[in-house]
Amino acid sequence: MAENAIITRVSASPLDIAAADWNALWALQAQPTPFMRHEYLAALHASGSATPRTGWAPCFLSLWQDKTLIAACPLYLKSHSYGEYVFDWAWANAHAEHGVPYYPKAVVAVPFTPVPGTRLMARDASARTALVQALRDWCENAGVSSLHILFAADEDLNACAQAGLMQRQTVQFHWKNVAPTLGTGVSSLPPAGALAALGRPGGGSMAYRNFDDFLQCLSQDKRKKIRQERRRVSDAGVRFRWVQGTDIEPADWDFFYRCYERTYLEHGNPPYLTRDFFARMAQHMPEAWLLFIAEREGIPIASSLIAISAYPSGAACQKHQEFVAYGRYWGALERVDCLHFEACYYQPLQWCIAHGAQRFEGGAQGEHKMARALLPVSTHSAHWLAHPAFADAVGRYLEREDLGMAHYLEHLQARNPLRPPRP
Repeated sequence: MAENAIITRVSASPLDIAAADWNALWALQAQPTPFMRHEYLAALHASGSATPRTGWAPCFLSLWQDKTLIAACPLYLKSHSYGEYVFDWAWANAHAEHGVPYYPKAVVAVPFTPVPGTRLMARDASARTALVQALRDWCENAGVSSLHILFAADEDLNACAQAGLMQRQTVQFHWKNVAPTLGTGVSSLPPAGALAALGRPGGGSMAYRNFDDFLQCLSQDKRKKIRQERRRVSDAGVRFRWVQGTDIEPADWDFFYRCYERTYLEHGNPPYLTRDFFARMAQHMPEAWLLFIAEREGIPIASSLIAISAYPSGAACQKHQEFVAYGRYWGALERVDCLHFEACYYQPLQWCIAHGAQRFEGGAQGEHKMARALLPVSTHSAHWLAHPAFADAVGRYLEREDLGMAHYLEHLQARNPLRPPRP
């Protein structure tokens, strides 16, 4: 064997890969979201949330050179298409109509987590190219119908394009902590030291000073609507508190899960994530979580759990990454008009402004988010289908879909709720 030969390994559990090796590679990536940390993926598995029993059979693919992990990705064999948020039901139905099995399929994704970021972790471009080829080879040898790399970063997409994978565009809604009405003159600058306090030393676009400052950047009708919605919650006697990291008590986690579980059960489905999963989050990566609890007369009635891009102490990527918040889970035990908007958008945005977060990602779908100044952004996935005829048909479909998506984005952008910048 050549001294520098690359060895491919397939692991039936993320626990088979050392956390130190995985996280060291993770820290080198351009978009290392907290959901790609070993602790998160291991918790999904160990808690029973993403396992063969739930339709997620881990086949984590890793490339090694000597004893060094040079590339890796979370790969799952799927027996269904739930929990992915990039919908391929029509592709599965077309296969079924022609008597061609679609499941199992291979998915490179974070289960139940539609957050864009690095999916194909690699030390460099050549290692990422080798990882894509290893994925193709494994899928062909395993006889799976297809490979889907979901919510991928630009580096991932470039490597996939070079390997001939088709790409698909979808839309999410994100908020940015940038005040568009601020001019560039000295008079528009915040007080000395404000940028540093917001984690923006040196400049660029200016962050909002407070929630009212943010509202002033919206059109009059949107500004009025948000104030009305917040007033309804306040007039109902609802008050909020937030807790972060290790300050989230076990009782807080228990209450949150009651809310989270109830939301799913009201729609006739069990929750994707178990209580044990969140217990593992509290134990192994508490710094990544922020909890908002709504109370009325001192009694908790609703909660919203937000993830933040906190990094373990000493992480190599920490100083070079954006401070991002991710809207994730919510639930309520009582119905209060506009409580969902307050808990899931206004409280988190207010917190983001106060603590210098640069972006809030609201998750998949939901045009209603635009009225809260979460603006449309393109997200992308890459796909390979084994059957040539189906691959050709899907390729032509994606061309039409991409054109339609471009028109859809133009339509959304025309409804931008922000006031135009002052000259």
